[in-house]
Amino acid sequence: MKKLFFLLAFFIICPFFNNVSAQVKVSPGASNTSAYINEIKGKRVAVFANQTSMIGDQHLVDVLLSKQVTVKKIFGPEHGFRGVADAGEKVGNYTDAKTGIPVISLYGAKHKPSREDLEEIDVVIFDIQDVGVRFYTFISSLQELMEAAFVNHKPIMILDRPNPNGNYIDGPVLDTAFKSFVGMQPVPVVYGMTIGEYAKMLVGEGWLENLAMKGYNEMKNSGQQALKVIPCKNYIRNDVYSLPVKPSPNLPDMTSVYWYPSICFFEGTVLSEGRGTTTPFQVFGHPSLPKDLFKFTPVNMPGATNPKLKDQICYGWNLSSDANTARKTINGTLHLEYLLEAFRLFPEKEKFFILPKSGNENGAFFNKLAGNSVLMKQIQKGMSAEEIRKSWEPGLKAFKAIRKKYLLYK
Repeated sequence: MKKLFFLLAFFIICPFFNNVSAQVKVSPGASNTSAYINEIKGKRVAVFANQTSMIGDQHLVDVLLSKQVTVKKIFGPEHGFRGVADAGEKVGNYTDAKTGIPVISLYGAKHKPSREDLEEIDVVIFDIQDVGVRFYTFISSLQELMEAAFVNHKPIMILDRPNPNGNYIDGPVLDTAFKSFVGMQPVPVVYGMTIGEYAKMLVGEGWLENLAMKGYNEMKNSGQQALKVIPCKNYIRNDVYSLPVKPSPNLPDMTSVYWYPSICFFEGTVLSEGRGTTTPFQVFGHPSLPKDLFKFTPVNMPGATNPKLKDQICYGWNLSSDANTARKTINGTLHLEYLLEAFRLFPEKEKFFILPKSGNENGAFFNKLAGNSVLMKQIQKGMSAEEIRKSWEPGLKAFKAIRKKYLLYK
């Protein structure tokens, strides 16, 4: 009888604890103010932030000001401090209307703060929501910021945030001969790390420029903490994490965030990747593809003021669904089948990839996204997705061994 009682109690109580576990709220590093506020009080602070830098319903900058932290400057990335600029649009310097703090664009005339920008700064704080994809430029902005800070002997504090694509690692590892702002380091397209973990890897592997590494080591040897990561609470990388704020204008929802690593390759082709629609990176196509495919028309809209193939009827694919379906369909894999099928159906294959005026394929934007010139050639040869994926395996294995040293979360 006692045994029966304990069995019944087990089956009643266990689901309750499972539900409690499932409902534990993930808190980004910024929310844990007690871990860093006292450390920055009395110091002159520069904040690298955008519209995702939120603590609940308040912006990080507003929270810092309310706690009497002296915020001297704001650095803004691609899409600007308020996150409304088009992809690739150059953003200038200005004064933030709400706070009166000067905003210095690091996605305009320059990508790094100058010595003058950092002259009256004691500590730099980085707090931006990343999506864990190599060609999403915030990790490049992070590297440029770290290099400028360390060269000028300024410590940097990263308020970490969960990676919504942190549950898998896939894609070709970048060949540094193809280094650009959409890919600066030998990591795969989907690298399975938070931005705090990635920063630790940049330092640990010595991937920063020589003067920055020298500055970092000088600070470290003098007893100063050059890099500090305030970790997330209750974050497990395989758990589903839905972003509370869209990270950029053309990632409006989680379905776009999940499909972005696979569909962004179309930016290097003549096909529309869905910018200028309400479902970017979920629909993609071209006017010359078969007319029995899904039909859509890119138009001028905020965040996509001059989209590719604007006002032209395109035929292609529609991957729109709820976020859970998208995540299950993707299933921890970079999907190549749409890229291969689009190339197969495209009538003028020599015009499929956007090439520079020189005609040199190595300089093609597609190769910057891929991080090599191999993937383009594999597609042109008609290789299968399975064959292409097999060619990634040695690079992925080597990267996973490096990555493992810098992980902060289960």
